[in-house]
Amino acid sequence: MVGVRRQHVLDVAPGGQLVEVAAFDTADGLYDCAWSEDNENILVSASGDGSVKVWDLQAPPQMNPLRSFEEHSHEVYCVDWNLARRDCFLSASWDDTVKLWDLQHPGSVRTFAEHTYCVYQTAWSPVQGDIFASASGDCTVKLWDLRLPNSTCTFRAHDFEVLALDWNKYNDFVVATGSVDKSIRVWDIRNPNMPMATLFGHTYAVRRVVFSPHRQDVLASCSYDMSACLWNYQAPEGNALLQRYNHHTEFAVGLDLSVLQEGVMATTGWDEMVYSWREGMDPRA
Repeated sequence: MVGVRRQHVLDVAPGGQLVEVAAFDTADGLYDCAWSEDNENILVSASGDGSVKVWDLQAPPQMNPLRSFEEHSHEVYCVDWNLARRDCFLSASWDDTVKLWDLQHPGSVRTFAEHTYCVYQTAWSPVQGDIFASASGDCTVKLWDLRLPNSTCTFRAHDFEVLALDWNKYNDFVVATGSVDKSIRVWDIRNPNMPMATLFGHTYAVRRVVFSPHRQDVLASCSYDMSACLWNYQAPEGNALLQRYNHHTEFAVGLDLSVLQEGVMATTGWDEMVYSWREGMDPRA
């Protein structure tokens, strides 16, 4: 891909319009970003050149990026800040590893290297600050405890690459995965031999899954089929799909749900568009 690569920071104006607050140019494409849970002006980006960039909205342009961690040997596909401890974050890479970072250290604190193919997603437990999960192209999900030397559990989540992963905000035994096989599966990690629920509705690979921060039984997804969906995974079979949004004209690759405003969603896609809207409304309105 040729052209300027950029980290954008957007705000939602009172009228609902998206307004750019800041933008940082980069040397390569960015796959993910995450806000610091410790400082509202700090965010990190996952870069296609294998680096992890740290930005400060309050710093002058010549000071950014504040840091550029360059330990991964392939694209960094995910960054995820710890919600419970707030002092560290993870990066997941196509070099098959996950790395733990603390901005007080000059380099990574630890590397997790048990996966045998690209690691696409990590997700911290929302309750336990030492626990996280990772999803990989080797078709597995691994559970990790920072206090232990190796992963604590590995299970085969799909028969194809696992691209997406999230942890339920209200039940720390429940995680969801999304795969190249077009399905979403919900798991109880105490018994991962069989999924609690399997959700079908996307027609291409599922790129992102996110549990609602307001409802235990609701999750959202987006897909390379250009759609975003809302689901109730506890609903009877055939009734799980609550809403489908077909507003993107290219792959939908980014998705999140507002923590502060119930029912507010945002997506981004290869069509260079970012949408923010309230559940049940047309994102293009």
